[in-house]
Amino acid sequence: MNYQLNRETRQFEYHKVGSWVSGLNLDTESIVWTGGTKDIPLSRCSTPCEYNEMKQIGEDGDTCCWVCVRCQPYEYLRDEYNCADCGEGRWPDDDRKSCYDLEEQYMKFDTVYSIVPIALSGLGILATLFVILTFIKYNETPVVMASGRELSFILLSGCLFSYLMTVILILKPTPITCAVQRFGVGFGFAIIYSSLLTKTNRISRIFDSARRSARRPPFISPKSQIMISILLVSLQVIFTIIWLVLEPPGTRLYFPNGKRDEVILKCRTEDLSFLVSLIYNIILIIICTFYAIKTRKIPENFNESKFIGFAMYTTCIIWLAFVPIYFGTLNSFQVQITTLCVSISLSASVALVCLFTPKMYIIFFQPEKNVRKLTMMMNSMHRKTNSPAELIRLNVQHFAQKFNAEPTTETVPATEKDSLTSL
Repeated sequence: MNYQLNRETRQFEYHKVGSWVSGLNLDTESIVWTGGTKDIPLSRCSTPCEYNEMKQIGEDGDTCCWVCVRCQPYEYLRDEYNCADCGEGRWPDDDRKSCYDLEEQYMKFDTVYSIVPIALSGLGILATLFVILTFIKYNETPVVMASGRELSFILLSGCLFSYLMTVILILKPTPITCAVQRFGVGFGFAIIYSSLLTKTNRISRIFDSARRSARRPPFISPKSQIMISILLVSLQVIFTIIWLVLEPPGTRLYFPNGKRDEVILKCRTEDLSFLVSLIYNIILIIICTFYAIKTRKIPENFNESKFIGFAMYTTCIIWLAFVPIYFGTLNSFQVQITTLCVSISLSASVALVCLFTPKMYIIFFQPEKNVRKLTMMMNSMHRKTNSPAELIRLNVQHFAQKFNAEPTTETVPATEKDSLTSL
């Protein structure tokens, strides 16, 4: 008998659904189950779990009853009772029975994030090579000689090295490329700003000395300037070597925002320590700016300091804008690396444009100005005296008078041709 609702009388009553005659004869289609349904209920404690769920047995240990617990997105189903972590850089298959290696993401040369900085770097390399070839061709002209040929070539090599760092930064991270990145960025900047510091310091010492006497200040010869620049650059090299020893180069897997399904291959260096490695170059920039301000009122023919000042002010603005962008895009490695590459190229371009554009303009568009104004004055004086020391003394007195300094009668020993007249 089955106790069910009679649809005509709307009363519950027993209804015959089977009989027992040497066996059970049951009309299952006539049975009405709880809830008014004719679907046969399942006689079990728990339903089967989904493909991404594991069975959690109760404390009594009864394996007939369980609770289905969903596995974490990064876990696979090791057996019906356990989920297991796939591990860093791995992700479960669709059926959650095994794991596979995630594709490591890094900069690719065919993306816009690489094309833009490479284009800027390429233009910078071409411009730098053009300036180098021009300086080689017009090596003996007064404009090139007055700019300090040796330091100019050192500075241009630093610009060229900085532009080339863009390609290194975009390459797939490996222990070798990571080491080159850590060495190259600071090294390129050290070459640029060491030569600029040597230039401004040389100009400052010459004209400070000219106000007091005609004695030539020490360490202003081309060889001395090269040695000073090498010494300043070597400090950056030493700091970088120590850094590489204390923190050996390598790679690491980075998961942005804690996501396990996205893995980025990066150099093992922390972002903060990378910027700390540039502190020495920041010090060079500050000192360069100080000397540029100090020597801003020297005679016009020697006033390269104002262009160095423009370069330093612009460089400071670039890096003040770079730092918040760099740290604000830690979860977007493509934007971060692109920002770094563009900042390096812009810094090199600022030095290239501010310091060499005026010289290139005179060489190509105003060749009549590519003469030394002191030449005629020295020739006229040479008819009165044949003493090189006397010529140097008169030149220094000439510049000292521009600073309202008292001319001196002190003589100096004869020196090589590139004395004060070829600064």
